[in-house]
Amino acid sequence: MSQIVRMAMGGSGGSVEPSAMGIVKGRESGAPRALPGEAEPERGSMAKPLPSRSASPLDSSERSVRADPVGFLNMNKPVGWTSHDVVARVRTLLRTGAASPKVGHVGTLDPSATGVLPLCVGKATKVAQYLIEWDKSYRAVMKLGERTDTQDATGKQLETAGIAHLDHAQIESACAAFVGPIQQLPPMYSAVKVGGAPLYKAARAGLVVERAPRAVVISLLRVLEIDGALVTMDVDCSKGTYIRTLCADIGDRLGVGAHLFRLERRRAGSLTLDGAITMDELEAAVASGSIESFLIPIDRVLSDLPQVLVDEVTAERVCHGIPLPSRVVAAMGSLPAGQAVRIATHARELIAIGRAQPGERSGTSTTAPSVRIETVLAVRPVGEFRVETSMSQQRRG
Repeated sequence: MSQIVRMAMGGSGGSVEPSAMGIVKGRESGAPRALPGEAEPERGSMAKPLPSRSASPLDSSERSVRADPVGFLNMNKPVGWTSHDVVARVRTLLRTGAASPKVGHVGTLDPSATGVLPLCVGKATKVAQYLIEWDKSYRAVMKLGERTDTQDATGKQLETAGIAHLDHAQIESACAAFVGPIQQLPPMYSAVKVGGAPLYKAARAGLVVERAPRAVVISLLRVLEIDGALVTMDVDCSKGTYIRTLCADIGDRLGVGAHLFRLERRRAGSLTLDGAITMDELEAAVASGSIESFLIPIDRVLSDLPQVLVDEVTAERVCHGIPLPSRVVAAMGSLPAGQAVRIATHARELIAIGRAQPGERSGTSTTAPSVRIETVLAVRPVGEFRVETSMSQQRRG
């Protein structure tokens, strides 16, 4: 039996806080550990012991890594690992001598969840901000008839209820009610901040903090199987969606309560589980010197953004933070205000990311729309000029 409920979702995938998807470089800046069944934030609690690694960290004689690996890794996170554990392990694997590349993750998975965990390596960390709108796909198992304080299987059981009176049609109807734009109340066990303090700290103290609901979009919810109290379903959702809260809300609608029993992320943006690699595979690639085969180029990951090609004179100006000439912007046609744009040379070398700006009114006239340079990417020499490593270096020059 299968029921599919689908709603078309726009490019932005919903309207929630940009900070919901963060990047971590090496350590998580004091952030709590990952939250169960949560599409984005983290908290510290109940992490399972790390599963044993198949191999110890490779020393310099056992691996071959270029000094400046750049790109994205589509990792298949195993159960029991935090997102930070994966980041730390990859940094160790890619270390060359005393130098370690920057490594960050885009979208947190909690220890009990598995599946797609995008990592940005080296200068790819500079473009993580352009991935915050990524929508995601999950396979979730919901358990009906049990409420927990964390809305997942790791939490304390609060109450139980019988479910024998529920039939499949009632369960599917309750699930269908959550397709489309919805409001979610962030759970108390979450890293969402209210008054500057993360909610999980208040939750641990036994407090309940008033918080505002957030807008998210459930674009697809497919019930795959109902086996007693366990309901397996596929969910496509916007950033910032709490899958465990979705399960709890469905349970409340049915009047029996529910929590998230198991979670697997099957897609984040354009990265899918079928293309994800395991830690064992990454270790083998590092040992054999074939790590480049797993690094996804920045330009490919950002392929959904519109692109403009510029000549070398314009490219050099772009690399010093100078906005695109009006003639180039005009040739691109109409761009929504705030639209991110890839800027590349005619040799298809991605050199920067710009942001479309609307024209500004001055007296009785309005200036032409522009594309301001937001992020300059350090890659390698292009033509007769070299892209500098950062906007600050360019401006000092």
